[in-house]
Amino acid sequence: MTDRDTRHKKAMQKRKEIVDAKVAQADEERGIVIVITGNGKGKTTSAWGTVARSLGYGYKVHVTQFIKGGWDCGERDVFANDDNLSISTMGTGFTWETQNRQLDTEACQKVWQETIPKLQNPDIHLVVLDEVTYMLKYGYMEIDELMDALVNRPENQSVILTGRAAQKQLQEYADTVSEVQDVKHAFNNGIKARKGIDW
Repeated sequence: MTDRDTRHKKAMQKRKEIVDAKVAQADEERGIVIVITGNGKGKTTSAWGTVARSLGYGYKVHVTQFIKGGWDCGERDVFANDDNLSISTMGTGFTWETQNRQLDTEACQKVWQETIPKLQNPDIHLVVLDEVTYMLKYGYMEIDELMDALVNRPENQSVILTGRAAQKQLQEYADTVSEVQDVKHAFNNGIKARKGIDW
């Protein structure tokens, strides 16, 4: 064994001790709240990856799509026939397309009312609130109502909230917060969004 191999083995042994200690300390079992925010691409895609994981284990999942509900969605289509998945879509599409605050508020409230029972159902393992941060930013729904639903959800239910500029209150309450950074984006350089890659 070379010196480098020996150093590597020692480093990995030390790393294993650290990881094992963290695993041993993590003895609380409950659902978690995950916020995926930031200006970079991939927040919704990340959430759908967790949807795939949950469905793969046979868990029930609900996804509410604010904003993107009117668009084609390859991720939604691939799971459309899974009996363990339910989906609510806002239906009016992007807010900059409708340019109608009252219409968007009504559409948001309608889909939110469909979602509330999902956040009260202990049989649903995961609820995704995709692009919900925009609904709060534009005043289509109140953060206090959302927080109340999160706080009072079933103990073993996890929730993923996505969207840019996640509110401080959401980030403070969440168990996990990931920020997707926008280092470079093809669209900003004049490259069209590509089906199967961007949507």
